[in-house]
Amino acid sequence: MSEPQPTRLSDYHPPAYRVTHTELTFDLDPAATRVKARLHLERHPERAADTPLELDGERLALEAIAIDGQPLDEGEYALTDTGLTVHRVPGTFRLDTEVAIAPEANTALEGLYQSNGMYCTQCEAEGFRRITFYPDRPDVMATFSTTVIGDARREPVLLSNGNPVERGELPGGRHFVTWEDPHPKPCYLFALVAGDLERVEDSFTTRSGREVTLQIWVEEENLGKTDHAMASLKRAMRWDEETYGREYDLDLFMIVAVNDFNMGAMENKGLNIFNSAAVLTHPKTATDAAFQRVEGIVAHEYFHNWSGNRVTCRDWFQLSLKEGFTVFRDQCFSADTNSAPVKRIEDVSFFRTAQFAEDAGPTAHPVRPDHYIEISNFYTLTIYEKGAEIVRMLRNLVGWEAFRQGSDLYFARHDGQAVTIEDFVGCMEEASGLDLAQFMLWYSQAGTPEIDAFGEYDYARCEYRLILRQRTPATPDQHDKRPLHVPIHLGLVGTKSGHDLPLTLDGEALGSDAVIHLREAEQEFLFTDVSEAPVPSLLRGFSAPVKLRFPYSREDLAFLLANDADGFNRWDAGQRLAMLALDDLIAAHRNGVEKVMDPRVTEAFRGLLNAEVDDRAVLAEMLTLPSEAYIAEQQPLVDVDAIHAAREFMRQGLATALRDDFLRVYRENADDAPYAPEPEQIARRSLKNVALAYLMAIEDEDGIELAREQFAADHNMSDVRHALTLLVHSSRDELSEPALKAFGETWAHDPLVMDQWFAIQVTRPQPDVLDRLKFLMHHPAFSLKNPNKVRALIGTFAGQNRVNFHRLDGEGYRLLTDVVIELNRLNPEIAARLITPLTRWARFDEERQALMKAELERIRAEELSPNVYEVVEKALA
Repeated sequence: MSEPQPTRLSDYHPPAYRVTHTELTFDLDPAATRVKARLHLERHPERAADTPLELDGERLALEAIAIDGQPLDEGEYALTDTGLTVHRVPGTFRLDTEVAIAPEANTALEGLYQSNGMYCTQCEAEGFRRITFYPDRPDVMATFSTTVIGDARREPVLLSNGNPVERGELPGGRHFVTWEDPHPKPCYLFALVAGDLERVEDSFTTRSGREVTLQIWVEEENLGKTDHAMASLKRAMRWDEETYGREYDLDLFMIVAVNDFNMGAMENKGLNIFNSAAVLTHPKTATDAAFQRVEGIVAHEYFHNWSGNRVTCRDWFQLSLKEGFTVFRDQCFSADTNSAPVKRIEDVSFFRTAQFAEDAGPTAHPVRPDHYIEISNFYTLTIYEKGAEIVRMLRNLVGWEAFRQGSDLYFARHDGQAVTIEDFVGCMEEASGLDLAQFMLWYSQAGTPEIDAFGEYDYARCEYRLILRQRTPATPDQHDKRPLHVPIHLGLVGTKSGHDLPLTLDGEALGSDAVIHLREAEQEFLFTDVSEAPVPSLLRGFSAPVKLRFPYSREDLAFLLANDADGFNRWDAGQRLAMLALDDLIAAHRNGVEKVMDPRVTEAFRGLLNAEVDDRAVLAEMLTLPSEAYIAEQQPLVDVDAIHAAREFMRQGLATALRDDFLRVYRENADDAPYAPEPEQIARRSLKNVALAYLMAIEDEDGIELAREQFAADHNMSDVRHALTLLVHSSRDELSEPALKAFGETWAHDPLVMDQWFAIQVTRPQPDVLDRLKFLMHHPAFSLKNPNKVRALIGTFAGQNRVNFHRLDGEGYRLLTDVVIELNRLNPEIAARLITPLTRWARFDEERQALMKAELERIRAEELSPNVYEVVEKALA
């Protein structure tokens, strides 16, 4: 497996044979599950009669094979490690195979595997080939009939896609259930779950009057943690009806919570399989962020029923067709359900930190890649988050009415089909009448566009001239970039009035808030009748996924922070102001000179703390400094220690100067009302906890007492976890150790809460954290075979504790490499995802570069899975 070959978009061809109906029978056994498959096949009319039948298959023991009831001799077919070829077949026929697989040995968690005694499947992207021989590609869509046979005591619940049509008892204490899914689907949407589960049941009445049964299946001890997921599902179903006109199409919708799962959740038709972390919530065990995450993921997977299931992708290069569109849909749902400005700030903050870094690294790729070695490596932020930003731009370009008409046309025209991004954008062109040919470049060009903006006000003519220049830096495999169609949402804020000024462009009155269109490498926009000198508010709402540079002075940014009508740009002005001051502090640390706090930042924060509060959640975001990861992305060379020192200096400086204000804000927002994950309560908690974090930054005695009280009150997990984090991250062991011990003992029985306990400890800024991590790897609650544990302990350390992961002794790099090498054998998909911090070696100083490259070389020396091989090769190219 040392040199796997890439799959290329240019090589796509339709399947030689399509499956019209699939019949599956599973006789479950941990060591030897037998899978009988009956495929009804027909040859593509343009293929020759002597075209062989080629099916995908991995790690399958073939027991029997027959065509139209006639067993095949060994010379009539060929087996390899990757599939089955039948040399001669009729134009229309029935293929029967029987294979044996071992779910208990499947640590990769792809195909059919066991999780704590429960059978579970994960077939996206290419896991079905580990279940039976099949054309494992998304453009082969068939109806499915599935019979699951299991032990009636060990597996009393037997689930699959669609509706149950038959069940019964069998000899030897076994039983069966047969499921029928009437909607054609690709095999990646197949699902099976079997085990000892309990269900929570509810119902939903569609707008056409149909009654849909809703079920959430969990282990018995988790029955009290499903209320929020069920309520979220019903809200999502109603929202999709009202916003997109989409009704659910089966009589039954099921969610199953699984402890061992590589992804967050999976939209299998009618039977969504969820990582337990993405479905289980309770005020005592889940934070506000977890409640909101569950709501968003439940909605996302439900929305896939149309944007992904009823209409799916022709090939995996079109992955963002379903994922980008569905992320956009779930973002809009969450914005409508909670605080829209905060949702946008959170999404963009994450995007600019993580996706921009992906675009700037060795694994950069377009939203629609042109080749891949291992498709699971392309479940990336570029595909999901940048794909969503492209759909958002498209919505804004054509307008909501045309976008809705375009989506209706898309769903109606392509229902039951596997299609391409061109099909989706083409429906938007047809509905809007716009030419979107240049816009399509967003899907094929990798990298983050950079826009340099310059403005000048002519006092005599009352004109404002805005010049925009765009460029996209070269990325691996793409050096020449073309100009994109970039929508720039903007306003001009009058420096006297503090309000948006009317906009007139080329003689057309645009109102006080408008979108201009940058299509060339350089364009000039002349606004007339501008009554006073303005400060431009550019890229409002983050109207395009670009890096914008404008020569704002610090006074300009403080002005926008106080006056901009766009909530997102107010927040962004504060971030930019803080970044300018942080740049000074980073330079001072690097040069060994005294650090000095910029008083303009302090006064801007003072103004925020003392202004009338419109939205506490937005204020909490405005008071939060840029993260170390985001700061690093703004630096030409990442100086880990200088960034950490600069941010801590600013945090402590603000805390010292505004100590009384932070204490007042904490007390004003303290609330002991019964917990509810509602916007107003969440906003109060967010603002209160931001204030407490500043007080603990200087280990203020009042702050320490408040943190202790908040932890001991045990009112809800949001407050408890925040207080515990502040105590554990303090410099005083007498604060951290008792709290850690109490929390660990209280929640030792709850795997998801223990994940939080792990993460809090490995984000400590103190240098003892690496020894602590090594100790925790032997904790009874940790398992390298469980992706949630790996992400909580190893992933959190490598991704969020930058100052300790990037230690100059290289111990952080060595530990991650050891884990990746072991996981390469156990779970290649998780191993490949963990490598990411090492792949960014080129951004660091020479000493760290050498250390990281040495660890990548150590990984490359192993016998690698395609997943890990692809990432390492790109990183070292």
